[in-house]
Amino acid sequence: MDVDVDAVHDTLSKAERAAVAATVNMILIRCQLQRTEGRIRAAIRARWKKTLQSIHVDEEGSGAIWDDVLQVCYAMGCGAFPRATPRWWMKRRTGGVWEDLRQCDDATEDYFKDKLRMSPRVFREIAEALSPFLQRCVTFYREPLQPDLIVAFALYKWASGETYESGTCSFDIGRKSGLVAVRDVTSALLSAYRDKISWPTGLQKAVVLRAFADKGFPNCHGCIDCTHIFIDKPANCPEEDYYDRKHRFSVQAQVVVALNLRLLDVFVGYPGNCHDVRIVHLSSLWARAEAGELFTGPPVMLPFGVRTNGYLLGDNGYPPSEWVVVPYGGVSQHPSEIRFDNKQKTARGAVERAFGRLKGMWRLFLRSHKTNMETLLQQFGAVCILHNILIDAGIPFDDNLLWEVGPDGARRRVDLWMHRLLRQMCMESSMGDALILRDALVERMGTQ
Repeated sequence: MDVDVDAVHDTLSKAERAAVAATVNMILIRCQLQRTEGRIRAAIRARWKKTLQSIHVDEEGSGAIWDDVLQVCYAMGCGAFPRATPRWWMKRRTGGVWEDLRQCDDATEDYFKDKLRMSPRVFREIAEALSPFLQRCVTFYREPLQPDLIVAFALYKWASGETYESGTCSFDIGRKSGLVAVRDVTSALLSAYRDKISWPTGLQKAVVLRAFADKGFPNCHGCIDCTHIFIDKPANCPEEDYYDRKHRFSVQAQVVVALNLRLLDVFVGYPGNCHDVRIVHLSSLWARAEAGELFTGPPVMLPFGVRTNGYLLGDNGYPPSEWVVVPYGGVSQHPSEIRFDNKQKTARGAVERAFGRLKGMWRLFLRSHKTNMETLLQQFGAVCILHNILIDAGIPFDDNLLWEVGPDGARRRVDLWMHRLLRQMCMESSMGDALILRDALVERMGTQ
């Protein structure tokens, strides 16, 4: 039967002609692949036969071995046998930070510590604890973000200090989704770990007291100090209140720290122009101490009949009281006063190390914040909770995080902004309870 090809070609539409051409091309490619596969199999079979003949294996045995080898190769190609995990000899080129965090190989733990400041195990525990607060409903519009992705982005944002624009690109999410993720994770941490920052009791209290006693300060419960958190010029607020002596806008955070760098109390939010004395008087710590609710343990009798229920170590920015022991200070000091000040400063160094670990790990708080005050205070509280979680989990701190490259290209140590003008202390009277306690501590350390 004669077929008019030109007539058939005219009757076919453009889409049909394209479909026919694609089908013919696919058939040709498939035939070429089969021919190539056949040649490869023949070459491999010939090579194996030659190898087996060289080691004196008979034809029947060689066929069996060849079939077994083919079965193993096919199984490995289908993924039936697990392959050895690759080593990161070079950085992966994947879809971003989140895709790298989801990889499972022997470099995952190092990558987690570099990006999220914790091990995969600790991250999974935090994500599992926060998951009930972060579950979102499935809608007809799009698939919701998973809780582990939300937690990972918030941790990465705090650890890197990057802007939302660059951080969200690494996780392939929108800027609005990043803002909501940080807000939700902050609220979830404050709800799920509300008791993570608390005054020590029981065994934890005994550990804290024993550590300070070994330093020469019996019945001491911690060290107190403040640091600045820098912000942009606040709106709808008197700007002179937030303008500190470093000529920057900031708010202050007051913390009480144990010798193991664990945070026992956090009070944040007052303007950077406030003095330490005013902040401690406005904090709940002062009210509890004055009401006798802060140091509830049995009193300790020091030498010379001095009795104390407990106290904190502070610098000269704090007023001497029954529960705050400050150094003598001054120019002309007695050797016993110098010895006391040195030991007190050594023990009080736990505060600076705690701030160094806190701001070094969560570098968002080393730069100025473009955010409202409520969000800033809540995020700082969430980061303090993470600080205690990592200490309890035994996550070490990398001292290299406290170094940065300055504008001049020189490597320098990060300034934690804990320095302040010292308050002039009156050393004329020695009849107060705080001075009596301090003299007793000096005598005690002088006999050691």
